[in-house]
Amino acid sequence: MGRIGAILCAAMVAGTLGAGTAEAQGWLSRLFGGEEDRFAACRAGQVAGGSGQIGGPFTLVNAAGETVTDAEVITEPSLLYFGYTFCPDVCPLDVARNAVAVDLLEERGHEVTPVFISVDPERDTPEVVGDFAANMHPRMIGLTGSPEQVKAASQAYRTYYNAHDDGEEEFYLVDHSTFSYLVLPGHGFVEFFRRDLDPEQLAEQIECFVERS
Repeated sequence: MGRIGAILCAAMVAGTLGAGTAEAQGWLSRLFGGEEDRFAACRAGQVAGGSGQIGGPFTLVNAAGETVTDAEVITEPSLLYFGYTFCPDVCPLDVARNAVAVDLLEERGHEVTPVFISVDPERDTPEVVGDFAANMHPRMIGLTGSPEQVKAASQAYRTYYNAHDDGEEEFYLVDHSTFSYLVLPGHGFVEFFRRDLDPEQLAEQIECFVERS
């Protein structure tokens, strides 16, 4: 079968299966020599340019003041959140939601590590971020770093933050994005989650990815 014939055949099969279904997408990918997305059935949305556009190496500082890399932090499925400890409302709610989801997953036999990465390195020292993480969940890893390290990690995950700090006010706020990111060893970033999911919904979506990893 020539390439034109293969394309026509692919169009017919995709139309039969439904072009937007995981079956059709997987079939088309295999036909043209691509690697089938093992997580296609789990994805609730799509990242422009593919999931490979998000995530990557980072170097930060843990609660003990030790410089650590992403390879040392993400040793099992991990749920990352970028926020700051002085956040008055959004961060505590989001991080608490993630902590409950992690406990629900543990009850189902899945170990997922919650990770909190500060976007406020001026105030969030290793001790401060460590205390915050420990209070939210006993297995949560708190990370901070120099402004340059935090910026690099944020850019890797395409997050946004902007501190309203004029150099004088102690209790300034930091605008920031509120997604949570699922990262799997050997696969890297696989999905992001919005804050409107409740713990049960979040746990169910994460479980789908973990079971296929």
